[in-house]
Amino acid sequence: MKSDIQIAREAEKQPIAEIAAKLGLTPAEILPYGHDKAKISHDALAALEGRPDGRLVLVTAINPTPAGEGKTTTTVGLGDALNRIGKRATICIREASLGPNFGMKGGAAGGGMAQIVPMEDMNLHFTGDFHAVTSAHNLLAALIDNHIHWGNALDIDMRRIAWRRVVDMNDRALREVVLGLGGAANGFVRQSGFDITVASEVMAILCLARDLADLQERLGRIVVAYARDGQPVTARDLKADGAMTVLLRDALQPNLVQTLENNPALVHGGPFANIAHGCNSAIATRAALRLSDYVVTEAGFGADLGAEKFLDIKCRIAGLTPSAVVLVATVRALKMNGGTARADLGQEDVDALRRGCANLGRHIANMRQYGLPVVVAINHFASDSEAEIAALTDYCGERGVRAVLARHWAEGGAGAEELAQEVVALAEGGRADFQPLYPDDMPLFGKIETISRRIYHAAHVEPAPGIREQLAAWEAAGHGALPVCIAKTQYSFSTDPNLRGAPEGHVVPVREVRLAAGAGFVVAICGQIMTMPGLPRHPAAESIGLNDLGQVEGLF
Repeated sequence: MKSDIQIAREAEKQPIAEIAAKLGLTPAEILPYGHDKAKISHDALAALEGRPDGRLVLVTAINPTPAGEGKTTTTVGLGDALNRIGKRATICIREASLGPNFGMKGGAAGGGMAQIVPMEDMNLHFTGDFHAVTSAHNLLAALIDNHIHWGNALDIDMRRIAWRRVVDMNDRALREVVLGLGGAANGFVRQSGFDITVASEVMAILCLARDLADLQERLGRIVVAYARDGQPVTARDLKADGAMTVLLRDALQPNLVQTLENNPALVHGGPFANIAHGCNSAIATRAALRLSDYVVTEAGFGADLGAEKFLDIKCRIAGLTPSAVVLVATVRALKMNGGTARADLGQEDVDALRRGCANLGRHIANMRQYGLPVVVAINHFASDSEAEIAALTDYCGERGVRAVLARHWAEGGAGAEELAQEVVALAEGGRADFQPLYPDDMPLFGKIETISRRIYHAAHVEPAPGIREQLAAWEAAGHGALPVCIAKTQYSFSTDPNLRGAPEGHVVPVREVRLAAGAGFVVAICGQIMTMPGLPRHPAAESIGLNDLGQVEGLF
């Protein structure tokens, strides 16, 4: 089998205007970025208001392992399969961050015969959305320091500046920095730091805004610091919201590309459900729903992170109602959850598979708490034995869930037609009764506890000193109805990345909380999770370069 990048490079892409036409969009309603990608214009988005929605299908997965799960690959394969069986389907996925591309995770365009193209562009600079978010975020940071330098009319307490800077790269040396060194001309000395761009509240706002007016309103509500009298200082107070909106005007428009099978895909919004809400943008999802019979979207990492945030944050804020959930699992990953070493994953081990199925079972039960029908997609690997597949299928059957073997990586949409038929049966069977996990009026700490107990199966939550008081202060300031976004490791239901399977009775330590008043949620940072990742010992960047033909090599 050829590599992903070889397959993508050989794709027979259609002109982007032809892909737009499949959605009923005219050339005047898109803004081409070359021949194979475009943005849907603000005017075209506004014209979609009032149209009926198609059905929304969420693709999520078990907790990620080095063995691989293939959530994006399954999202793409399912979208292609739905089109093959006669449903007008659009795929909605997130954009790739440069940080993991040059680190260890790799790209975000799918794999094998279930990919979105142009793969190289998507995994690198694409249409510049991440750069726009970085610029808008750092403009606000510069305006804060500039305001203080020129007299500090808002009386900002320099000890309580909450707005850090961002860069779209993994760089641990920037986690904690000192600003303003070098004398009075360089401002006042203070400690701060950098987060990765996808962790920026500006990225979250881009992903949740309805339109340009809502974008500016949300940007204006960002709390960047507190004055000496304890009052919040916002981006609007600094007169930053207008300029930030200008920088984000084009970035707010969803990106239209295509699959290897020339079906439409909207790629828009930031990833990283372990430190952000990690979903495709609401504006892209809503547009796709009004242009399609079915929309297949994904949520980052395992269902305990991405799906929970999709259902409790994105659906709540954007008013979305899913019709079905596809839970992706692989035999290899479940065996690893059951104790098989990575080097031995190619050997049959039914007992380890059965032990590892506890992780899958927990996710099935969690998704059912939301009142949504679930199908398990077994993302097939050539090393999977018939006995292992049978054991996994039986396990799901015992829990009243159908498991469907999907071969989309090797066969494209044709390999996922049975999965598509099952999704249609669930979505059109009227079995969905979607309910978020907690009500708006539950106290903020109660929301953190509810997620920790009902999704993670923790014994209790252990807040650092001052956390409860901070949450109570935000409730008193009118932020109590906000949902919570928990930042924790993606590798486990717990905050310990080495605790695989389905642990129970553990403790969720909350070391910090951050208010994202513009995005509309509160972030709870748990365990040792970092909002600025570092590079591994041997980063992927060491293998990326140009070949003799000037083509990119090493992306995966």
